[in-house]
Amino acid sequence: MRLMVLAKVTAVSLFSIALFAACNAGGAANYSIKESRDYEASMFRQNCAICHGPEAEGRTLADGRVIPNLRVGPHKYATDEQIYQHISEGGNGMVPFRGQLSDREIKMLVKFVQEKLRK
Repeated sequence: MRLMVLAKVTAVSLFSIALFAACNAGGAANYSIKESRDYEASMFRQNCAICHGPEAEGRTLADGRVIPNLRVGPHKYATDEQIYQHISEGGNGMVPFRGQLSDREIKMLVKFVQEKLRK
């Protein structure tokens, strides 16, 4: 009787450990821009998602131009200064946002890209 109880407890314990491991095997989930209520995510949805995609995954246009994935590298612009410059001044097909976004908002987007999308 005691052996049967021990076997059941062991089986339940092993099942629980396996279930916990399976649930955590995928690592941390990606930050969801669509689901976020962060101000930066809202700015991204309004200004960037039309080209970079709703989750910053990038895409290839009909004419063959590639809009870069902002999550997965390699990244052409790696430093905060490079990203700020590109958002502000545009280039390579991207429009400049210096007239639409404040300096503070551009800096917020730089931090958003570096800390939320590329982490």
